[in-house]
Amino acid sequence: MYTVCALYHFTRFPDHTALRDPLLALCREAHVTGSLLLAAEGINGTIAGPRDGIDAVLAHLRGLPGCADLEWKLSTAEVRPFARMKVRLKKEIVTMGQPDVDPKARVGHYVDPSDWNDLIRSPDVAVIDTRNDYEIAIGTFEGAVDPETTSFREFPAWWEKNKDRFHNKRIAMFCTGGIRCEKSTNYLIGQGVEEVFHLKGGILKYLEEVPQEDSTWNGSCFVFDGRVSVDHGLTEGPHVMCHACRRPILPEDRARPEYEHGVSCHLCVEETSDEDKARFRERQKQIALAHARGERHLHADEDDHPLER
Repeated sequence: MYTVCALYHFTRFPDHTALRDPLLALCREAHVTGSLLLAAEGINGTIAGPRDGIDAVLAHLRGLPGCADLEWKLSTAEVRPFARMKVRLKKEIVTMGQPDVDPKARVGHYVDPSDWNDLIRSPDVAVIDTRNDYEIAIGTFEGAVDPETTSFREFPAWWEKNKDRFHNKRIAMFCTGGIRCEKSTNYLIGQGVEEVFHLKGGILKYLEEVPQEDSTWNGSCFVFDGRVSVDHGLTEGPHVMCHACRRPILPEDRARPEYEHGVSCHLCVEETSDEDKARFRERQKQIALAHARGERHLHADEDDHPLER
């Protein structure tokens, strides 16, 4: 059994580049794998490994500048969710592309999972899902607005185009673990929206704490690791990954005629050309040959997801 730890923290690192190598070395020593992003604005990522290894990494992170109050969410996985450890240097720990957005300055009102249902059922509240379209496709809250964005960077343009729909509403926002709402609520406040709320701890905390019989959540929650999705109680969900388009699909979708492992699924078969598919087939051939030799192919990074919790 592997312990999975999802975390993020906004803080101002004086030199985030100097943090990378010691952190990567510790993770490897502790047999921890996953992805962590470091930027001047903080840290974001998901890691997995033995519980004592996770605890060692968390102790190290809490010792970083401004990270004493770092929070995280733990769950478990039967199979190792990540093949290797990556610590990457980025401009943003979640990319919105809005240089004036600063979650350290001000964010929306936090709403505990136990109070979330009452808030979103209020007639004067508009509930907005800040995640990407492929995440929303497998699960969301009752009545939530889907912006139909393919990346978080598109959210500001969507808001500018649609803001008049919400002029007389309080805004409640949510995402997987909370990080996108830290930025999106700060952005809306900067746009003059007075009453903005967001789900504390994100969907993951809600699914952990709110009993299924009381839930307003429908479907599964996409996660950025090898489990692909989780359900209530943070149990592993039913989804698998299409390694061509990186979208979640159900196991039975692999029996559809559009599915070819690493080449296409019913969601992406029309999105790529014959030349693309031929290239994908060659990639899969090389991955299989490397596997037969007991090696790991360069492009076999099945855990390489964007970190947009």
